[in-house]
Amino acid sequence: MPWEWPVGALCAFLLTVVTTPAGVSGAVLLLPIQLSILHVPSPAVTPTNLLFNVGSVPGGLMRFWRERRLFNDLTWLLVAGTLPGVVAGAIIRVEWLSRGSAFTLVAAGVLLPLGLWLALGSQRLPPPRPSPSPRGRRVIWVLSIVVGTVGGIYGIGGGSLLAPILLALGFSAYEVAPATLTATLLTSIAGITTYLALQATHGGAISPDWALAAFLCAGGFAGSYLGARLQRHLPERALRRLLGLIACLVAARYIQTAIQPPSSQRPAHAAPR
Repeated sequence: MPWEWPVGALCAFLLTVVTTPAGVSGAVLLLPIQLSILHVPSPAVTPTNLLFNVGSVPGGLMRFWRERRLFNDLTWLLVAGTLPGVVAGAIIRVEWLSRGSAFTLVAAGVLLPLGLWLALGSQRLPPPRPSPSPRGRRVIWVLSIVVGTVGGIYGIGGGSLLAPILLALGFSAYEVAPATLTATLLTSIAGITTYLALQATHGGAISPDWALAAFLCAGGFAGSYLGARLQRHLPERALRRLLGLIACLVAARYIQTAIQPPSSQRPAHAAPR
């Protein structure tokens, strides 16, 4: 057994235990581990990350289902936007983008102040929020399309972008987490299907690393279930701080991606798997 498989499973478990309570799958933080430690080549790393979402997120959703808080109006609103967005993002990545530093810098510019605000400056809990107005629903839907597109490009489900923005808009972390994770799962399925279709027409290392992905999914499923179970024991303030910290880490990752040289994205010794 290659050493990358159990190491990947352990990393996936630890990440999802921490990120699931905040409504984030952990894929964006797993991506640099795949590139620098597990040596998954690009662009195969993107569909491998999407496959990790498909296998790991159901663990958390299963727990939310048992607690009868999986589906809500926010869930379907996010799915309606992120599903078409992730398909567009996958096509953009394969057809036109080898690097997208502009996208990563914009994402970092949004996430870093939001993360700092949630972690340090926003501990006063918002008042109970009424249902969004039709205009508010349209704004969230458009935002979901944009996030879905970025998710398709970078192999993330979009929860790391949507969750802090939704908390900033006044949604509760207990409402946001099931919604963003459900959207992450469905958009990841659409994304991986699109990448497989592009593999059939383009060739090359566009398909995922199936063996490694299986271990990532196993570790992520267990961690996601445990993280969702832990969420109900965490107060809202702690969840906001946690999501703020995760948003700052994701922003730092995006900045690193934008400024590092292209050669570091794909190690010379990493052969397609």
